Amino acid sequence: MAHIITALILIPLAGALFVSMARPNYSRGIALGFNAFTAILALTLWRTFDATAASLQLTERHAWIPAIGAEYLVGVDGLSLLLVLLTSLVVPFAFLAQRSGRGFCALMLIMQSALYGTFTAQNFVLWFLFYEMSLIPAFLLIKIWGGENRDRAATKFFVYTFLGSVAMLLSFLGIYFAKGTFDFGTLAVLGKSGLLTGKLAWFAFAGIFLGLAVKVPLFPFHTWLPDAYETAPTGVSMVLTGVLSKMGVYGFVRLLLPLFPNQIKIIGPWLLALAVCSIVFASLAAWAQRDLKRMVAYLSINHLGYCMLGLFAITARSTSSLIDMHAALSGVFMQIFNHGITAAALFYYVGLLEQRRGLRGIDDFGGLMQRTPLLCGWMSVAMFSSLGLPGLNGFIGEFLIFKGSFAIAASFTAIAVIGLLVTAIVFARAMQALFSGSLAESCSALPDLFRREKLVIVPVTLLMFAIGIAPQFVFNIFNTTVVQMARLFA
Repeated sequence: MAHIITALILIPLAGALFVSMARPNYSRGIALGFNAFTAILALTLWRTFDATAASLQLTERHAWIPAIGAEYLVGVDGLSLLLVLLTSLVVPFAFLAQRSGRGFCALMLIMQSALYGTFTAQNFVLWFLFYEMSLIPAFLLIKIWGGENRDRAATKFFVYTFLGSVAMLLSFLGIYFAKGTFDFGTLAVLGKSGLLTGKLAWFAFAGIFLGLAVKVPLFPFHTWLPDAYETAPTGVSMVLTGVLSKMGVYGFVRLLLPLFPNQIKIIGPWLLALAVCSIVFASLAAWAQRDLKRMVAYLSINHLGYCMLGLFAITARSTSSLIDMHAALSGVFMQIFNHGITAAALFYYVGLLEQRRGLRGIDDFGGLMQRTPLLCGWMSVAMFSSLGLPGLNGFIGEFLIFKGSFAIAASFTAIAVIGLLVTAIVFARAMQALFSGSLAESCSALPDLFRREKLVIVPVTLLMFAIGIAPQFVFNIFNTTVVQMARLFA
């Protein structure tokens, strides 16, 4: 068990090497085989993890670059484990979503390795290496296998995220020169009493905030996302929204909030305003879309805005009660996991419609319930989950976020509720246009779900119901981590 995290990071890299040497027809099967290995390791990690312990677990520490104090330091807490499990779910789901060649599979496996490294690294140099490592395969996957306007979308994605990363790197160099360490745990302890002072603190805060806000993305740094998600192949869109966007939220929880609590309290209302804008404006933008993929992309921004609302609410007020903070933070963690599953499923369904029809506009379909009842039924479950219907996984996180946030920042949360209403309208309109009415002549020959598609859809949908009805098995992963982090923010 001593090196289980390192094995988790290296196995996808080994898989990428094997895939690149295999015959093209076998590439996806090999990639799925290596994903099965990583899934077993992730489950082993979950089983070994002590959910009652607040400290970092299964740590591995080795000297790496002693001259600058950079170590190979990895470990997991409840949030890290949650994201490792999410990655292990979404990536094989994405592989099953489409047929793919050697290059595609190899790049996806490299990105998977980078994601595992990002969610387990506890030293900034190592974390930043993995963080940037995910950028290159994502850029190539969009640029090579993307659809129309892929060059523009890939370039926009790269420029936005790269400039944000540069700003973040410069900030951490400033922190290192001031404090002499890159260790997250040490910096979090120093952050409680003020990591930096004066203008240097604000410059460092701004750089890290910019890098993470682009990655989430948070309004108004979101404009790269609809183009990238619309253009990317279905499987890549699933990973981008399901896991890659969580790197930004994870960075806020792991880096910005513990290191700069004083700065966040000072500008808390402005940050809450940005989160509310992400929720409301993105849902309104989704309402205006006629392309299903762009619609789901904007709703992804909307749902990640809920996470940012909860995070900024608990840190913006020094007088918040611990119960409300626990509720909001638990909701954020649950929303991270649930959004990853649900958003990936929605992109999968849009991909199925596009494969059958060759188009994905809302106006390109009609009366599908008469021709493809199974596809419509299962897709409706994912839509209901996304809009937060009780009994499905999407409800749990949203309810807790709003419960905690209302008690702490009632006015901002009240405005954010508009996003819930608009999201419901967006999905109701989409279901009416796609599934109801008379059968469109162009859809009269569309096939319903194939057996291989049912084998993918049914387990994911059952997981949505399982979390919605009995979510405690997910809460148990991060409850202790929530309590510990709430003390840092209190």
